[in-house]
Amino acid sequence: MMGSLLGLFGVLALLGGGALAAHAYSNSQQTIANPEYGEAIWSDEAADRIFPDTLGGRDGRLGDLTNPKYAYWRRLGISPETSCSKGLTAKTLASAQKLGCKSVLRATYIDPTGDTVATVALVVLAGDESKKQELAQAYDGMENEGAVAPYAVPSTPAAGWKKLGRNGSALISVYGDHLPYAVAVTTGAVNGRLAGNLPREWAEDDVEVMTDRESWYAEAEVLARMFELHMNDLQLGGTES
Repeated sequence: MMGSLLGLFGVLALLGGGALAAHAYSNSQQTIANPEYGEAIWSDEAADRIFPDTLGGRDGRLGDLTNPKYAYWRRLGISPETSCSKGLTAKTLASAQKLGCKSVLRATYIDPTGDTVATVALVVLAGDESKKQELAQAYDGMENEGAVAPYAVPSTPAAGWKKLGRNGSALISVYGDHLPYAVAVTTGAVNGRLAGNLPREWAEDDVEVMTDRESWYAEAEVLARMFELHMNDLQLGGTES
């Protein structure tokens, strides 16, 4: 009987050792997120990965931001120009250059109605990551300046984007470590309509008078936040064994 028990214990030990070995092997084959990859996204990722075909809502029910089924925005084109001077408007450019602007990547999108176009810019900053917050703070109060130089995409509804009015804008810093970026957005109407104050007969107070203007800025802010989340996803996509 003692021999049988010893034999049983031996088998269990072998099984346990095998399980541990299998677990160790499994762990060795896993990949984990490499946060430092965030610093290389702008130069290492393909342009159509940085600027996906579509951007949309994301939560537990809707799936990810690039799922075309839930698209809020569809890409019309990606700018071949990547210099800071080509991508940003005057005051925003001056602030970005003081903070070590390295590059500005841009793409233009259109909303599902086909009425609104937006140019999204990824502003790449050198040095301390506090620079992105400084740029966002410098932009506060400069909303009317537009932030991003519109990128006109030939043979699309945004072909005349440079000449169209800029109705809204936003500039935010990308949250997270190893992400030395700010996201800027400028929005406008495809038909060239300029946002303005609502007539008094259509508005009960000063807040409602500004509704048209504010809606464009809100749209730019939402798109900037979507793109920020997309950058977080790209960072998590950078892995190491």
